[in-house]
Amino acid sequence: MAGTYAQLVENHSLPRTAAFFDLDKTVIAKSSTLTFSKSFYQGGLINRRAVLRTAYAQFVFLAGGADHDQMERMREYLSALCKGWNVQQVKEIVAETLHDLIDPIIYDEAASLIEEHHTAGRDVVIVSTSGAEVVEPIGELLGADRVVATRMVVGDDGCFTGEVEYYAYGPTKAEAIRELAESEGYDLSRCYAYSDSITDVPMLESVGHPYAVNPDRGLRREATTRDWPILVFNRPVRLKQRLPALSMPPRPALVAAAAVGAAAATAGLVWYASRRRSAAQTAAAQVIAQSARAIDRFTRI
Repeated sequence: MAGTYAQLVENHSLPRTAAFFDLDKTVIAKSSTLTFSKSFYQGGLINRRAVLRTAYAQFVFLAGGADHDQMERMREYLSALCKGWNVQQVKEIVAETLHDLIDPIIYDEAASLIEEHHTAGRDVVIVSTSGAEVVEPIGELLGADRVVATRMVVGDDGCFTGEVEYYAYGPTKAEAIRELAESEGYDLSRCYAYSDSITDVPMLESVGHPYAVNPDRGLRREATTRDWPILVFNRPVRLKQRLPALSMPPRPALVAAAAVGAAAATAGLVWYASRRRSAAQTAAAQVIAQSARAIDRFTRI
C-alpha cells in the first residue's frame, strides 16, 4: 500500500492481532442501512413517505446535525417500520442491489488499510451497529474475517418482529471485542481500531492502536485530548476499479437481509464535524440536492 496510510500499520506475526473497523462513515461513505431505502420502496416494503423520511435521515447523517434524542426517535421509527417485513424478501432485495449501492461508496483509504492489515497477518473485524443481515455481506465484499453487528428477532412466520436480540452499540462493541480477543487469542494491546463516532470511544480505548476516522465533533475532541491519530477518508471508489484482478463473490453468495437493524441502524447516526467548513457545506448541499430530486421523483410516481 502506497502513500500516507502505508506507514500506519506495523508488521507483527505473533501474538495474534486484529483490526476492528466501524462501518458507516469509516469504511463506507454513507449509512449502510438507509442506503437501501429506494430498493425497499421498489420492492413494496415501504411507501413514498418512508422513502423521503429515510432520505432526510441520510441527510442528517452526512451533514452532522443529529443529536442523541434525534437518533433515538429515528431508531424507534425504523424499528416500527421494519416490523412484519418478510426476511426472505428483504434478503432477495439486498442481494440484488448490494453491489450497485455499496461497492461505489467504499473508501479507498479504508480498503487499503484492510489490505495492509491482512498482509501483516492481522484479522479484520467489522463492528457495526447496523443489522447483521446488511453488515455480513458487506464484510464478505471487503474480505473481512469476522463481523459483529446488531441482530434483529425473526418470528416463526419468517418476519421481523421489530425487537432487537443483540444491540451492537457503544460499550457493547467493546464487550464483543474483548470476547473475541479471549476466544481468538488476540493481544488487544497490539490491535487496531477505527471509528468516526464518539459513541465508539469504548471500542477505541480497548485496543493499543486507536484511530479516529472522519471524526464527529465529540470524537475529534476526545482524540485530540488523548493524542489519538485522526485520519480523513474522502475517496470512495469501486473495488473492481481499484483492484481489477479482485475476484468478487457472486451475487447469490452475498445474500443479506437489510432493513435489519432498523432498530439499530440509526443509532449509528452521529454528529459529523468536518475540519473544513467548506467541505461540510459542499456535502450538505449535495445531499439536499439529492433529497430534492428524490422528493420530486417520488411525488410524480
